[in-house]
Amino acid sequence: MSQQHSRWGLVILTSLCFWFLTGFTVVAHRGDPINAPEETFQSIDMAFSEGANYVELDLHESQDGVLVISHDRNLKRVTGIDAIVSQYPFTKLSQLRLSNDEPLHSVNQLFEHYQNNPHAKFLIETKKTKKGNPQDMEAKLVALIQQYHMQDRVMVHSFSLASLQNMQRLMPQIPRIFIVGSLKRISFESFKYADGINISSALVTPTIIKQLHYLHQKVFVWNEMSENQATWNWLINLNVDGVVTNYPALGRHYQTAQDQAVHEDLAAIGQVNNTQNLPTVENPYAPNLHKSPAKAGHTYHITQAVTLDDQTYYQIGTNRFVVSDSINLGETAQAATLLVGKTAQIKPTAAIVSTWNSPLHPTQITGYLSADTQYPIHGVRYVGNQVWLQVAQGWFKSRQALIDFNPNQSLLLAYCYRQLPQQLRPTNLRISPLLPLKSSNLHPINEPAFTQFARSWQPITIKF
Repeated sequence: MSQQHSRWGLVILTSLCFWFLTGFTVVAHRGDPINAPEETFQSIDMAFSEGANYVELDLHESQDGVLVISHDRNLKRVTGIDAIVSQYPFTKLSQLRLSNDEPLHSVNQLFEHYQNNPHAKFLIETKKTKKGNPQDMEAKLVALIQQYHMQDRVMVHSFSLASLQNMQRLMPQIPRIFIVGSLKRISFESFKYADGINISSALVTPTIIKQLHYLHQKVFVWNEMSENQATWNWLINLNVDGVVTNYPALGRHYQTAQDQAVHEDLAAIGQVNNTQNLPTVENPYAPNLHKSPAKAGHTYHITQAVTLDDQTYYQIGTNRFVVSDSINLGETAQAATLLVGKTAQIKPTAAIVSTWNSPLHPTQITGYLSADTQYPIHGVRYVGNQVWLQVAQGWFKSRQALIDFNPNQSLLLAYCYRQLPQQLRPTNLRISPLLPLKSSNLHPINEPAFTQFARSWQPITIKF
């Protein structure tokens, strides 16, 4: 699939026997080529030991018709000998050695070596000329798959649509992936023979992935690049079906993290109900800081919730996630706004109150609050019918405190409070008596409605 540089791909399974419970499948590109010579048993073994689900290998045909495992048709790069695979019989080719002194292998040798290891699975690329040669490659591959009973352990991908057509005719249960370097190559004609599309990462977008999935096509992505943390942080946020990687251990790390996470699609507006801006990360699986924080008081369109390791993140943009602890959705955001920046005083009957690390996943005590002491409220979160408050020490349930308001805000607050649905109204507000009616207090609410309310409201100390 690739040349001499690192290349990527995303792989997908198309039948139940190939389906994994993980979010994507890790396919090791030519084994583990960073730590061992590519496409050798040593490289393959290392890839599987590091957690790869599949190993990707390439096929050429020798002069005497043997399927040889090699990416290059010329073996000089890997053996130091200038030899074209198709110009030598396999007996001669097998005498060549890679840098670990291991010989080239045939598909027959590969299947024989791994036939008793049910965890050894392979994504095989058929290398064909523009004229479709060698013509019998697919038939020979199918015969070996049947001989070694590898039907449930092999997938095939190719730049040649004719090769996939042959595979469909000879063994239709084998998943088939069409490799493309241009969007022009993707057509309904290709969908007749392929279960998935392997597309350049320079072209792939979330929209293209969504469209291909809608057409029942699995999506692969490939490109020449040096894999690094930034690449993975981008890739892991795509709705991919698998990853072909030069770093199977890193792929396995991300796969495990994604598999352990709980995902929920959302289409909601959320507000940052906090006095401080919130840091954002590129993804929840390796949370490196994003450059742009989620601003206090601002609203964002939320597309997904991801929960991992007792922490829930909201996705608020492409490659942008924020911890959801002080973000409220819909009407709860309006209710929470009334409490942000106010003061909480622990009730005398509560004695000492514990604070926690999170309102959604309170697993750790972070501090203690004393009765009759006032604490500034930094963040607010509605969780079911409970209201949680964040102070410097951590989070606690608001029912354990009274919430005080500046007297000059009390009338405005009471009006806003009465506009909330009954079930969202806090019942522990302590509002002081009094306040002059100033037009500056009215914006941005409806002035006539507020004026009518003010005339009927008595300035007394109340507890809702």
